[in-house]
Amino acid sequence: MSDELETVRSFLKQRLDIEPSRVTPAATLAELDIDSLILLELFFEFEEKLGLNLSKDTPTPKTVGELLEIVKRLQNAAVA
Repeated sequence: MSDELETVRSFLKQRLDIEPSRVTPAATLAELDIDSLILLELFFEFEEKLGLNLSKDTPTPKTVGELLEIVKRLQNAAVA
């Protein structure tokens, strides 16, 4: 299991009391009741933990898997 997925699970458990087993790459953000404010806070969590830099053109994910892909792309861009 990726560290990024564990970060999402931990964050959502603390903020929204979402059972970690529900947070899978296939889960949609809508079915987890993740609104734009929570998503923004989650991105800030990744910025803080991983030193990522978000931009205005960061796409809005529909699933946890898409969120993890965005984080991986940002990590790769930070290394390059």
